[in-house]
Formats: sequence, structure tokens, C-alpha cells
Amino acid sequence: MKPMSEVLLVIDVQNDFMPGGALAVPHGDTVVPAINALASGFAHVVITQDWHPAGHVSFAANHPGRKPFETIALPYGEQVLWPSHCVQDTPGAALHADLHVPHAQAIVRKGYQAGVDSYSAFLEADRTTPTGLAGYLRDKGVKRVHCVGLATDFCVAWSALDAKAAGFDVCVIEHACRAIDLNGSLGRAWASLEAAGVARE
Repeated sequence: MKPMSEVLLVIDVQNDFMPGGALAVPHGDTVVPAINALASGFAHVVITQDWHPAGHVSFAANHPGRKPFETIALPYGEQVLWPSHCVQDTPGAALHADLHVPHAQAIVRKGYQAGVDSYSAFLEADRTTPTGLAGYLRDKGVKRVHCVGLATDFCVAWSALDAKAAGFDVCVIEHACRAIDLNGSLGRAWASLEAAGVARE
């Protein structure tokens, strides 16, 4: 069993990111048994949930004439427009039914502010608004963060980079992640992670 100073960060294992979901990650469901197996070896697990209001700025449906996967400029920078997904209190926002991590100590919800997206579990997309996760982990004595979940090239990568920037040792456990790979985003994500000193396991 890993000590409490090491946390398994389970990122966005939600129905809308599964095959058939609103923003399906190819083979996203295959991370569930992998994460369940890993989690049994961690005393400390934290789960994240994408948790958007229906009017969220990142949804293409809220920008007339725009389509999913186009980009727009927002005050905090370039924003990919997504299909509406993980809307608060909908079945799509729920954690996958087969995810079995009863000993998870915290669930961090992100993307709940209508005007700013949030890929990272640590900082919203404006790069200034914290979720509070870094402080929580420091208070718990965490030194190393192991990242798993969906999607490798967006929420997992951003979370790993921000965990590293916050001073934690970080690794991404590759077999327990799956990617969207939008226009080469997976390759860019791994390059950024490597450059930042995030381990790939």
C-alpha cells in the first residue's frame, strides 16, 4: 500500500467521456478496471469531476454559428469549443458506475463557473483561480501525485503540469489514461510533460 504522502488523482472518469457519451474519449471505458486495480494500492485517492452549468462558455451550443472543436478567443486566451458535456446533475456528469474507489477522500469539482473553463484539477483556465486542491494536498502531507483518467492530452496533462508547478513530484500512469488526440494534442501533451519533469509510468 502506498503511503498517505502519495495520492492517486483520478481525473474525470465520467459518463460523458465514455463511448457513446457527449464528448467520448476513444476507449475511455478501458481506464475503469485499470484505475480500480491501481486504487486498491493507494491509501489516499482524490477524484475530480467536470461539473459545468448548462450555459458554460466552453460549449459550442452557447455560441450561435459555432461548431464543436472550433476555437474562440476569450479574455483568458484561446478556448476550444466542446459539445455540451458533464452538465451539473445530469447522468453524463456522473462518475462511471463501475468506478470502485470507496476510500476516496475528496471529490474536486471543476468548470462550475459559467465564464471560465477548467481542465486542470489545480487551476482554472484563466491560470489564476485555484481549485484549492494544492492546499488540500499540502495539508495532508502529500509529496507525490500519480495522475490517471481522462483525457490524457487535456485534463490529465494540465493537472499533471500544474501539480508539478505547485511543487509536487508527479507521474502520469499511461495505461490508466486515454486521449482525445485533437490535431496532434497527445504528442504535444507528452512533450510538455517531459519538458516539465513529469514522469511517465
